[in-house]
Amino acid sequence: MVEDKKPLRVGIAGFGIIGKQRKDCIDHNPHLRLVAVCDKAFTEECVVVDGILCYQDYNHLLKENLDVLIVCMSNDIAAEVTTMGLKSGLHVFCEKPPGRNIEDIVKVVSEERRHPNLKLMYGFNHRYHESVQDALRILESGELGKIINMRGIYGKSKLITFNQPVWRTKREIAGGGVLLDQGIHMVDLMLLFAGEFTEVYSFISNSRWGHNVEDNAYAMMRTSDGIVGMLNSSATQWRHQFYLDINLELGSLILGGILSRTKSYGAETLTVVRADPDNDQGDPKEQITRYNQDPSWDAEIAVFTECILNDSPVQSSSSEDALRTMQLVFKIYYADTVWRKNYKIPKPTTYEQY
Repeated sequence: MVEDKKPLRVGIAGFGIIGKQRKDCIDHNPHLRLVAVCDKAFTEECVVVDGILCYQDYNHLLKENLDVLIVCMSNDIAAEVTTMGLKSGLHVFCEKPPGRNIEDIVKVVSEERRHPNLKLMYGFNHRYHESVQDALRILESGELGKIINMRGIYGKSKLITFNQPVWRTKREIAGGGVLLDQGIHMVDLMLLFAGEFTEVYSFISNSRWGHNVEDNAYAMMRTSDGIVGMLNSSATQWRHQFYLDINLELGSLILGGILSRTKSYGAETLTVVRADPDNDQGDPKEQITRYNQDPSWDAEIAVFTECILNDSPVQSSSSEDALRTMQLVFKIYYADTVWRKNYKIPKPTTYEQY
């Protein structure tokens, strides 16, 4: 990394819970300096707090002398602000989801291609958890063979938890419910581990909470080379749960729990199973690693910063990754014929068309 440059000047659009968490990441990184934020919750058009300019309007934020923009805004406006950041000549880090629908992210990608010198990265934070990183290394080593199937559950007890904003239940703002908001992390990880899913079948439901966004999504998917993925993204999982079981030819990688701000998903663990079907009688040896800290937030911002300073491409959580993940989310929505009809879900187009 280049060491002798001045810290990059950063602005944060959206200064709620996640925006403040990103401020901590900036404070921990010697190559970044936060100079301005915006949030409609501020009571004045512009105030200075601890040396940081605080605006109500993101248009005023974008007029500041910035190098980097971090977007932590609602789904209906995230893509627009990301696009404006690129047009303003800024490197942009945007939280997930990239927008309300595929069209939102496609517009961003089109703008990104006009600025090949700028870096764009998305906040698929779970990729940077140590358990996921370790599982990926074992998979790529080939020691357990190829993937046969995957089973994933990511669930919470209701659509709005821990004082989250009510816009998450409004389709016109959010674009979708628990699958787009939380389950998108599991979709992203399944793509990361297995690659493209070409067949998708699903049941989508909003029968429990009665909002016009889903509170459960059930999907069965298959890649062109036969890997089967099963997914349940749920807002009726009364005991919050994160679980991804990856079965391979010579064993399994089981991701259980995920360290989070709320600590409600239990301990984060990786169980490595090395199977010997001829001798272990279905009870093979297991090695369990428990992770007691979550460096993922700092780690992904550090990767983004290195890409800027070294002028290197974004290899993980890129706009291509974001587009593929959004396409699979909407393939899941579209595969339920009743949900497709009721909520006018258009047929998702393939990545290659962009």
